[in-house]
Amino acid sequence: MIPVPLVVVVLGIVVNLGFTSIASHFSLKQTQLVNIPDNIFSNITFPDFSQFFSRTQIWKDGLAIGLLATLETLLCIEAIDKLDRRNRITPINRELVAQGIGNMTCGLIGAIPITAVVVRGAANIDAGARTKLSAITHGLFLLMAVLFIPFLLNKIPYASLAAILIITGYNLTKPKLYRNMWSLGWKQFLPFILTIVAILATDLLIGVSIGLLLSIYFIIRGNFKAEYKITKRTTNSIETEYIKLNTEVTFLNKVSLKKALDEVSEYCVLTIDGSECNFIDYDILEIISEFENKARDRHIELHLMGIEKVNVTAVH
Repeated sequence: MIPVPLVVVVLGIVVNLGFTSIASHFSLKQTQLVNIPDNIFSNITFPDFSQFFSRTQIWKDGLAIGLLATLETLLCIEAIDKLDRRNRITPINRELVAQGIGNMTCGLIGAIPITAVVVRGAANIDAGARTKLSAITHGLFLLMAVLFIPFLLNKIPYASLAAILIITGYNLTKPKLYRNMWSLGWKQFLPFILTIVAILATDLLIGVSIGLLLSIYFIIRGNFKAEYKITKRTTNSIETEYIKLNTEVTFLNKVSLKKALDEVSEYCVLTIDGSECNFIDYDILEIISEFENKARDRHIELHLMGIEKVNVTAVH
């Protein structure tokens, strides 16, 4: 009936007030408590549009804030969708458009940027939220609290908020998650753990960027191995080779495919099967067409299945 984070906040306030009343050295300093001005409207600073085109740093900062806010929102959306007991999917485009409009409005009145926050989302879910009205009322309650009871909010210790964040983070990254990623193999676990280490060692933007680069590397590396499969056998003293192309064949495997064709033995029968391919890159078609001209000189009987030849002589 009573949310645990509320108990933590109230307990932190009561304990600190108790230490302060007895003049204990355990009492917190003012810098260790939430600090909200009594009149937040007096701190509103409108932007100086004269600096808009004269300082490039504004554009750099804006781009960094936009990327960070977008990344954090997307990560929070994925986490919250997994926590939702009703298994609903957040409309990402609508969320980002709303966030963009909100951040532009915040900039015009001197407010800090906004993002989706996993703590608020998790709190709403734990409280039984079912509709978008929960997020709206959540924001209204925050606004009313800042406007009408800032003196009470200023008694909240940062330590209480830190404890809530730690528990929320733990609930999102329990040891079970790491064991599950490990069970998927090192190809899944290595980018996962390296991204976490990079985020902790640097910041969210750099860490996620490193994670994306690692993921791209593993995707490209996987495509190098998965674009075709070679089978060799000997029938009636005649060597036959069969190359099966997968559904998507791109330029990424151009070099290795060309090397495989060059290693085909002379006086053999070669079949290249592309009948199940949804897409074959032009570079791959060009290599196969060029090899067809060389196959005659090497006494290789070539059969093509589902592969459209291209005119390579017109190019040279």
